[in-house]
Amino acid sequence: MRTDIFNLHSLIVNDYQSYIQSFININDPEIRDVVEGELKKGKLWPEPLIQLNPAFEAYGEITDLVSRKKLAEQLANVFRDEKTGVPHELYKHQVDAIKLGTEGKDFIVTSGTGSGKTLTFIGTILNHLFNSGSFNTGVQAVLVYPMNALINSQIEELDKYSRIYEHRTGSPLPFRYAAYTGQLKEEDRVPLRENPPDLLLTNYMMLELILTRHREHALRDSIYSSLKYLVFDELHTYRGRQGADVGILIRRIRSRCDNNPVCIGTSATMVAGNGA
Repeated sequence: MRTDIFNLHSLIVNDYQSYIQSFININDPEIRDVVEGELKKGKLWPEPLIQLNPAFEAYGEITDLVSRKKLAEQLANVFRDEKTGVPHELYKHQVDAIKLGTEGKDFIVTSGTGSGKTLTFIGTILNHLFNSGSFNTGVQAVLVYPMNALINSQIEELDKYSRIYEHRTGSPLPFRYAAYTGQLKEEDRVPLRENPPDLLLTNYMMLELILTRHREHALRDSIYSSLKYLVFDELHTYRGRQGADVGILIRRIRSRCDNNPVCIGTSATMVAGNGA
């Protein structure tokens, strides 16, 4: 069934106009003429807006990259649909971003919602862990989110990957991940400080505290000695004074790290400039 969207828009506007006019009873003819004239011009509603969902350029299944030894073979047992077991289809921008990350280059992904931005840095980090085999050697990746709700959501996603991997291989994921936020009880923080995870998920305020509070010194030292990837999700949220604070935080971490960590950022609402 085909619908004329402009005709549909006109019908909706006319109905809304009739609804508005049913509340208007102006005795003064001059004022009434002005009000009716403005209503006819569409004063109370915007012009029609047409939006098209972007079609991201497809690349192929993740198994293609694994078979060509572009990614660690274990990732074929991670990035699959949990119910059907079908390998994930990758977009070209995802492959391009992961390629940069695996080459040790910083990158920012600014594609729209639903374009798989998270997979670009998770894929990069997991590829490093599997290829290096350096599990449980300290905090190798710090993932920073603007809200704890996003951290909790990412933990659920990592839990899903863990279930898929264990179902397909019979073994649990060989690396550890954990959230470290103000929501965590002190008794749950102690084990993480004593034995830091490979992936640490936190917010920028807590990351600042980790680097400055004495009781988190083991986590801080682990970050400085082992960090390979520093990820900031939702980059557009760091503006003004907050953006300056985050910039200083990043520079402090990079200046103290034994390695030169790869910096990664993602956002659906940032736009690249000309030539970017």
